[in-house]
Amino acid sequence: MNAPQEYQPQETLTFDNRFTRELPADPEIGNTRRQVTRACYSRVQPTQVAQPQLVAYAREVAEELGLSRAFCESDDFPHIFSGNRVLDSMDPYAMCYGGHQFGNWAGQLGDGRAINLGEIVGPTGKHWVVQLKGAGPTPYSRSADGLAVLRSSIREFLCSEAMYHLGVPTTRALSLVSTGEHVVRDMFYDGNPKPEPGAVVCRVAPSFVRFGNFQIFAARGEIDVLQRLVDYTIRTDFPHLGEPSQATYLAWFEEVCRTTAQMIVHWLRVGFVHGVMNTDNMSILGLTIDYGPYGWLENYDPNWTPNTTDAAGHRYAFGKQPQIAHWNLVQLANAIYPLIEQTEPLEKALSNYVQEFESCWQSTMTHKLGLQAFKPDLDDGLITGLLEILQLAETDMTIFYRRLASLELGAKPVDQLDDATFIQPLFDAYYVPEQLTPETTTRIAAWLRRYHDRVREDGTDNETRRKRMNAVNPKYVLRNYLAQLAIDKAEQGDPSMVHDLLELLRHPYDEQPDKEAYAQKRPDWARQRPGCSMLSCSS
Repeated sequence: MNAPQEYQPQETLTFDNRFTRELPADPEIGNTRRQVTRACYSRVQPTQVAQPQLVAYAREVAEELGLSRAFCESDDFPHIFSGNRVLDSMDPYAMCYGGHQFGNWAGQLGDGRAINLGEIVGPTGKHWVVQLKGAGPTPYSRSADGLAVLRSSIREFLCSEAMYHLGVPTTRALSLVSTGEHVVRDMFYDGNPKPEPGAVVCRVAPSFVRFGNFQIFAARGEIDVLQRLVDYTIRTDFPHLGEPSQATYLAWFEEVCRTTAQMIVHWLRVGFVHGVMNTDNMSILGLTIDYGPYGWLENYDPNWTPNTTDAAGHRYAFGKQPQIAHWNLVQLANAIYPLIEQTEPLEKALSNYVQEFESCWQSTMTHKLGLQAFKPDLDDGLITGLLEILQLAETDMTIFYRRLASLELGAKPVDQLDDATFIQPLFDAYYVPEQLTPETTTRIAAWLRRYHDRVREDGTDNETRRKRMNAVNPKYVLRNYLAQLAIDKAEQGDPSMVHDLLELLRHPYDEQPDKEAYAQKRPDWARQRPGCSMLSCSS
């Protein structure tokens, strides 16, 4: 391990602010709320905070940006990454975009509490947009204050990095800084506001451009601005597609459909529920973006949503995420239609989304079951049956797959094992053992026998199968109750569990024997507790 680089006071960050240099700006400067037309962004300044203190930072992200450990632990760091100190090379701005929220066009939305400091050029030459969330109001804040609380900021910081280490396409998080101030929030919008500790998360991505960035200009008929943004996006983030043209626009949309499908399959693979898949929360790069009322599927329920705002309609439930992503892509296709003026190729790209999703899903489920290759005649029914038995009793999805990997298949002829004995190794995955009635046990055991026969047909030994499964089925995820426990401690001034979880989630597929407590299923006290099972967009 290399010794930490010594931080020098003159250490600087290299910025190359292409977005503000190449795209049209709002002529009005300042953070006052307003409608912004014919502009991709507004220049703004972060709000000063009282006493910024570093809570945690992700060393891997710091390395991508070329930031030394000494700098990240210096007194300068929390001032810079809370917005208190704006460097000369920065060009802070908030983006203008619109979007569909819960299926309805919402008009102008924009970065209401996100301020982009600019684009850092990392050691490898890669550009990274550095964005502060919770750094004060912007022209797009509407009636809100542009601030964020520690509660939601911890959740975003930890989940951004957890998803990255799980192998899920995602934006990243560099740092979490407390502000020394309090922010009033009504967590469930039920008339019970209270002051909470404030915080700022520094988010990092190659681009934070969303579907909604394109929608707003199409909706307003500002087609020339729309074309400038599309051309800029292709040249900076999709240069492999070539110079912008009608054919390039179509190739670009096809790639967005493809990467979006891949992202959704990853969500399903690890049991992630975004919670608010509005079109303004969909990344043009196929990255998971905007960690708000997300949740991790604990007991397998395709109809579960963590978002209380979605409690009635379940629009963004776990099992509906593939269809919603497709719906959102249709809205993007509508937005860029004026540049193409052909319906058929756009429809073909949308059909390719369905095909890409199905292909990725089949491949992913093959890996989750430890098989060599997907065989439709054998595996379509096997997978359908698996998703059915996961719902027969409250089944912890994460634990189930790890226990399934541990089965010693072929040790005894399956017809010599009674049903209860056959499923006994999976017992830890069930929340309510009483739900394992004789009928349920028989159905689960019948599927296990079918799986046993499929593995034998596959010719895969137990050790190989186990390695395959444990490489894609995590042992550790950011369980909702773990995040809440970390929040409870941090709000009392103890960030130790934030650090512990950050370290744990760097290796989600490893056994980590001394961390077994973090792999346990949700305790009963967390079943209905706010923050553990119920979340809102409040932050």
